[in-house]
Amino acid sequence: MDDLKQVAKATDKAIDKALLTVYNNEVKEELNAILSYWMQNTYDPLNGGFIGRISEDNIPFSNAPKGAVLNARILWAFSEAYKITANPEHLHLATVAFNYLSTYFIDKAYGGVYWTLNANGYPLDTKKQVYALAFAIYGCSAFYEVSNNEAAKATAIELYRRVELHSFDKENTGYLEAFTRGWEPLDDLRLSNKDANEKKTMNTHLHILEAYTALYRIWPDHVLKSQVNNLVSNFSNHIVAQESGHLVLFFDEKWNRRSSTISYGHDIEAAWLLLEAAEVTRDQSLIEETKKLSVKISAAAAEGLDTDGGLWYEYEPATAHFIKEKHSWVQAEAMVGFFNHWQLTNDPVFLERSLRSWHYASTTIKDKKYGEWFWGRNEDGSVMAGQDKVGIWKCPYHNSRACIEIINRIKSVID
Repeated sequence: MDDLKQVAKATDKAIDKALLTVYNNEVKEELNAILSYWMQNTYDPLNGGFIGRISEDNIPFSNAPKGAVLNARILWAFSEAYKITANPEHLHLATVAFNYLSTYFIDKAYGGVYWTLNANGYPLDTKKQVYALAFAIYGCSAFYEVSNNEAAKATAIELYRRVELHSFDKENTGYLEAFTRGWEPLDDLRLSNKDANEKKTMNTHLHILEAYTALYRIWPDHVLKSQVNNLVSNFSNHIVAQESGHLVLFFDEKWNRRSSTISYGHDIEAAWLLLEAAEVTRDQSLIEETKKLSVKISAAAAEGLDTDGGLWYEYEPATAHFIKEKHSWVQAEAMVGFFNHWQLTNDPVFLERSLRSWHYASTTIKDKKYGEWFWGRNEDGSVMAGQDKVGIWKCPYHNSRACIEIINRIKSVID
């Protein structure tokens, strides 16, 4: 770990391969540790699928509801990790996740996925949150890549068509947030209690974007490609504030802004996901424009960095107040987003920021006692109490994906 405290020095002609090799080896070890935690602690032999909740002190709640996002993220994580690990147990867990998703979460009558099920697999909250459909598309697409399971591909395509039929705003572009089980308008559109009740959100658009990017890799449909392009345009024209480089979080259906809060984690996550989406289209003009946008966003996100390398949660411009919590998912995205910035600009400061993000996560966010990562740390450095280790929102997604991305990106640099 001491090696990672060095300031990385890189030029066009010389890259510190030794430093990157250390980084690669450490995140590869962490990826296996994360997956091992989920394999050992979350499989539900009684009810099938995966336990819906494990508390911060590693106590499982076998009667907890099961969330669509949790199941879909487990599906994605084990599928994508299998490309690196070739561990048959990882493919097996991905298969378990897909079978449970397709058997229980898919609404056979109206299409889409239920938001939650009870512990026994019966529908609990039947609303159609487009965010959840996006993750189901994402997970099924990744699973198809490693399994060639045609049902997974068909499921991803069917869910995509449901999103396009019911959520896509043909007049203003973009996607509406949520619906009833039968795809009727819904009064409460929020993903969580902290969100604004608005018709369009940055968060849902970001995850539709990553879902459609993954789907396009396995199904290069021309209409899907045009929607990926539309989504990138939604970000460049509406969601990224050109004056600051930060993302706007909430909008009405006509793209009028409905918030001013800055989310550093979403900034740095979007910086690399937008470029990934542009690259899958192979549209060189779009790629070059998105590279510039990516650099602008990640530079703006760096405004939330603390001196210890951790990235703060949010900033409220109206009160000039930083929310200096350091959530685990934010640190994971910082690892990737700052590395991506370094790849685009060759600025060694951003490689150092990626390394410091990993150092902070591995020394401060990782739970050395029970495994996996804490939800986060408070401003005073204490662990954020009362937060799940596993839950509707606590999944093996951001941290495993950060490890996978860093492994793949280092390979592309030093090979």
